[in-house]
Order: sequence, then structure tokens, then C-alpha cells
Amino acid sequence: MARVVVAETKGSAPREAGAAMIVTPLGQEGTIGGGALEFEAAARARALIATGVAEVARLPLGPALGQCCGGAVVLVTEVWDAARLGAWPPAAGLIARPVAPDAGAMPLAVARRMARARGEGVRGGVALIGGWLVEPLAEPSRELWIWGAGHVGRAIAATMAPLPGWRIVWVDTDAARFPAEIPPGVVARIASDPCTLIPEAPPGAGHLIVTFSHALDLALCHGLIGRGFGFAGLIGSATKWARFRARLGALGHAPEAIARISCPIGDPALGKHPQAIAIGVAAELIGRTGAEAGRMRA
Repeated sequence: MARVVVAETKGSAPREAGAAMIVTPLGQEGTIGGGALEFEAAARARALIATGVAEVARLPLGPALGQCCGGAVVLVTEVWDAARLGAWPPAAGLIARPVAPDAGAMPLAVARRMARARGEGVRGGVALIGGWLVEPLAEPSRELWIWGAGHVGRAIAATMAPLPGWRIVWVDTDAARFPAEIPPGVVARIASDPCTLIPEAPPGAGHLIVTFSHALDLALCHGLIGRGFGFAGLIGSATKWARFRARLGALGHAPEAIARISCPIGDPALGKHPQAIAIGVAAELIGRTGAEAGRMRA
């Protein structure tokens, strides 16, 4: 297969540096932004699969492809098979390799970046340096637990699964409650008493409680407040949440701790269709992730 990576961007571009897609002779997975750029990149990638040669292409989106973005991108296309993957194991969470035909020995800037990753854990983003492409190994940076595999749970899992940077754990009481196909990257867990799995969740994880039982919902809220969490949302109405607040208070939880749970979840303006709820939830979680990243950069 061929893998196409956006190595650099200048000005307006359909996707950011680091976006990638896999291209095979009969199809593709992922996207670098669609449109004329992706069509051209996929065609070039299929032509390279037969040769095994890597390509670094600098494309002005307007003059070369007739797009209105006005920017430019650098695309790196490489052909990969099992043998080549085994020959380039990541080091300290980074993978660095020559991609340009005239690339020589590893540049000093690349070596320094690799050393910093090993010594300080600093990896940074994708970079094309002296004909060498350096990429951080993709690893989940956020963990989301979905409690319940009913209609809303299924919609949330399907919506969140394709998003990068998330590890998703999906919990219910019976295997029959899950769909026949679990979305890629989602771990399904079965427990007759889901509350027994709460200690396995990292304290900073996000949680969405969408089970079939109000009693189980309450038990999960109770357990999560005691465990600690980064975010927790409960499906329900204002009446349900008022009753839950009273019951959680009776269980000994302080009002400020109870108030950390959001209910209802999603954006009420979008409606109550499971997919609409999932879209609202995903938008909120993406917004939270972006806000946290902004605070860290600041």
C-alpha cells in the first residue's frame, strides 16, 4: 500500500500537516482533504505502488490543481509492506526515515530531535528536514468510556471512533447489546455489574453514561464521583437530573462534586435523535480537547 502524508502546508490548505491517508490499488482509507488534491494524490500513489519509490511533491493548490484555497502543500508518498514496517521501528515515539531521492545521512537536526524525544519525551509534530520525514507515533491522548450500548451509545461510539487521539472503552452488561461490528479502535467490555470496571478508568478520563437503567446510571454517577474524572455526562431530562442530584447528595456527595456531571448531554438545540445527541457530544469533547491544548501552548 501507499501512504500519503501532508508534510508541510503554506497558506490555506484542506488539511493540516500530519494528516494522512492509505491508498491501495482498489481503494483508500483516511483523507487529506478531498477534492482535486486528494484525487491527484491518490492517482500518483497508485502509480508508485508498482515501483516502491517514495515521492516528495510540492503542490501549489491554485496553479497546479485549480483549487481556490490559495495555499500550497508538500505531500510525501511512501510504499509500505510488512518487511519495510519491521525495518523502521519507532524510537522514543518517533519514526524518522529518508524520503527524498537525494536524502543523505540523517541530518543533525533530525538526530537532535530524536535525542530530545528519548531524553525529554518531547516529540513535536511532523517535519520534513533535509529529505528526511519525522513523525510522532500516533497514540491516544484522551480516554473516553461509554457506559451503555443502546441507540445513543452506538451513535456516540460510531461518531467518536474515527477521531484521532481517542482511546474508547465501551461497556455494557451483555454481549448481545453491542452491534455485530465494533468500530475500529473501540474496546468493548462486558460486565454484569459495570460499576466494577470504574477503578480501571484513569482519573482524567471522560465518561458518558447512557445505559438502559436509571438505577445503573445513578450507581455509575456515584462511583465516578468517588473515583474522579476529567469529564462526565449523563443522558436524561432536567427532571431526571434533579432527582439524581438529590439522591447523590443523600449518598454524601457535595453539591460542587455533583455539579461536575453534565446532564443532559449533547446540544439540546440539535434534537433528541441519537445521532444528533452524538454530534453534540462530539462537538463538546473536541472543544474541550482544543481548549486544553490551547492552555498548554499558552
